[in-house]
Amino acid sequence: MGRATDRRSVLRIDLDAVADGRPPVRRQDTLSVEEPLEIRVGPAGPGRRKPLAVTMRTPGDDIDLAIGFLLTEGLIRSTEDVLTAQLCAGAETPNTYNVVDVVLAPGVPEPATDPSRNFYTTSSCGVCGKASIEAVRTRSPYPVADDALTVRADVLAALPDRLRAAQRAFDRTGGLHAAGLFTAEGEPVVLREDVGRHNAVDKVVGWAVRERRLPLAGHLLLVSGRASFELTQKAWMAGVPLLAAVSAPSSLAADLAAEAGMTLVGFLRGRTMNVYAGGRRVVVD
Repeated sequence: MGRATDRRSVLRIDLDAVADGRPPVRRQDTLSVEEPLEIRVGPAGPGRRKPLAVTMRTPGDDIDLAIGFLLTEGLIRSTEDVLTAQLCAGAETPNTYNVVDVVLAPGVPEPATDPSRNFYTTSSCGVCGKASIEAVRTRSPYPVADDALTVRADVLAALPDRLRAAQRAFDRTGGLHAAGLFTAEGEPVVLREDVGRHNAVDKVVGWAVRERRLPLAGHLLLVSGRASFELTQKAWMAGVPLLAAVSAPSSLAADLAAEAGMTLVGFLRGRTMNVYAGGRRVVVD
């Protein structure tokens, strides 16, 4: 079901070529696919589960995305909270299977529909539909402040190249974000790509939930874009003690990392980086 890319005819304009008397040319270009995914959640039994969220995502690893979303929103705590999760037929023709149906285990509370907390998200912002910052300050069950992880600065500096080398879809489109989970020694554990930063992280977290690897103590999470409040919260909810980004963090991300006892690294480029919180975990030889 991984329809990550699509082809389109484009008019390629090269002004240097035009200046030399060569006209624009038409050619095929590869684009990142963006489609809606509806997440339905409810107890076992007859009838449809209730729609909880719609997110714009790149198809692929949709089960991980749905489970990761539920975990990072505080709606489930472990894989034992989910009885089944499956892709379902949607209303499109031909069918694109843009629905994930999640059946909660007995005793797990069904999510309440709250008009003040709109779960509709876009590929660029996963929290912009929510009523307030307090509504998304979900508390993690994992005390990441106590995590003894340390990472050498030279190991951190090498990770963006390792992440980039594993981005197969990005090579063809130039339009996908990535999230990668690494060990303290810089060894890759899992990588996911998506048109949305928050979706890529949810796919990593959902994988960890299904693999029964939570909390992700002793690991670090690297994202290919900026570090937002939401990504910091998602890392905290999964028990990740260190979040690194190749671009800038936001002020709320830095505040939340400090509150949680996480390490937050931004502008991880080349041989330089900025440590915004939890500097004790970054070792400089």
